[in-house]
Amino acid sequence: MTAKASKRVGNVGRKKVVDKVIKGLKKASKLHAGQAKSLSALKLKKGGKVKKKKSKKKSGPTPTNPALYSRVKAEAKKKFDVYPSAYANAWLVRTYKKRGGGYR
Repeated sequence: MTAKASKRVGNVGRKKVVDKVIKGLKKASKLHAGQAKSLSALKLKKGGKVKKKKSKKKSGPTPTNPALYSRVKAEAKKKFDVYPSAYANAWLVRTYKKRGGGYR
């Protein structure tokens, strides 16, 4: 294929190749089926480059009283030699809740 011909094929040709690879991977095994799923999720833009996904903010419990939480956290850092640790974080949550804090 010449350079001009490959430019004309562009994204459509690349998409066909990717689809063919996906089809082959799905037939292979569970491991490759996961790879096929990842490939099929890619969104190709012009030139065959991948569009970047916007990362979502981590959703987890957030303290309802950030000022109190930061004070208790500072105490935990002074109290425990190793912070962060599971033990220190457990103490932090327990103490924060005793003092009236909560999570949403």
